[in-house]
Amino acid sequence: MSLKAKIEAIIYAAETPITLDQIVQLVKDSTDGGDANELRTQVRVAIDGLTAEYAVEGRGIEIRQIAGGYRMSTKPEQHDVVRAFAKSLKPPIRLSLPALETLAVIAYKQPVTVPEISEIRGVDSSGVIATLLDRKLITTSVRIDVIGRPILYKTTKEFLLRFGLKDVNELPSMEEFEKLVAESFQSDLLPAEGAHVQSPDAQPEAAAVEADKSA
Repeated sequence: MSLKAKIEAIIYAAETPITLDQIVQLVKDSTDGGDANELRTQVRVAIDGLTAEYAVEGRGIEIRQIAGGYRMSTKPEQHDVVRAFAKSLKPPIRLSLPALETLAVIAYKQPVTVPEISEIRGVDSSGVIATLLDRKLITTSVRIDVIGRPILYKTTKEFLLRFGLKDVNELPSMEEFEKLVAESFQSDLLPAEGAHVQSPDAQPEAAAVEADKSA
């Protein structure tokens, strides 16, 4: 990957303006080394080149120097269409940790019944199921032809969209899922007494929410 491509990716991914010195530090280990001043010059030249490329009329975004750093932003002439797009976005989903724990059980054990979910978690999950249905993250599948005819639950397309998955076969390990949850919902999580998601294959008592950790 070229130096310019690396810098472009860094500026794109940065949530806040990133300085020239920060960029130099990030790319120095992946370059051929050499003089520090020379690398700094190369980085500056690459940034200037990228800025010029994005400045052409046919591009919708630009690289701007803001507060001593660089960041990508939409061009002023595109603000109206971007504003309209932002208004069309769905509001962020707010879920408690018990809801996320239940969602994880359904994702990894689907299709699954409420009694099975409750057994794995060690607590009644009926109320949480209603929340997940309301958020359209899960849906009903079929009823099992046994006494009581319990309903089976599974995840939805909305679940895949929220977690950036092609299908359920792309579900990561439980540890990776916890990280994915944190990255996907970030500050949208509601505070709740609970613990990290336990493996759906664990014993009920092991899957119960631990009291020594809160959201």
